[in-house]
Amino acid sequence: MTESQMTPATDLAVSEEDRLRADLYNFLGLILARPADRMLLDQTAGLTGDDSDLGRAITTLAKLAKVTKPAAVESEYNRLFIGLGRGELLPYASYYLTGFLNEKPLALLRQDMNRLGLERAENVFEPEDNIASLMEMMGAVIVGRFGRTAALERQKEFFSRHIAPWAGHFFADLEGAKNSVFYAPVGTIGRAFIEIETEAFRLGS
Repeated sequence: MTESQMTPATDLAVSEEDRLRADLYNFLGLILARPADRMLLDQTAGLTGDDSDLGRAITTLAKLAKVTKPAAVESEYNRLFIGLGRGELLPYASYYLTGFLNEKPLALLRQDMNRLGLERAENVFEPEDNIASLMEMMGAVIVGRFGRTAALERQKEFFSRHIAPWAGHFFADLEGAKNSVFYAPVGTIGRAFIEIETEAFRLGS
């Protein structure tokens, strides 16, 4: 998946709630960017959730991480996202919104990335509108890693333009994909989290 180069910010006043939101976006970006290695599996195994839909999915994922080997995760990841020619899922905004890769949603994202001072890392060649990169970018927007604290309206603008129109659909597809085992609760976490964020932004308007 695409990695991004971001200008760090200093002395940002970020609430604990927003930091937790950013942490979850960053976790989703990390676990979808590449197959989880032993370190990430061990970290995931230590997660705990509450009795909400999101919390139960986190608990399920933690239990799976305790008994899943990196080789099994890599095999599943390849079947889901790489495959022979293509995987079961194509995790790109352009594909979900237009049916094709490298379309208008990617061009609009690149415009906003340029405005935010965000660019793709030189050693990464995948389109920036993949789900892992967008989760990473949203986490960065929340905590103001582009040089200034991100106001709620700025967060909502990025979410509404680049995540809300398709990410929930993608996560539902991941949740129910025939090759999803370890990644099924990742899909549930993502779907539930996008629903929470969508409602929060609606109520905050």
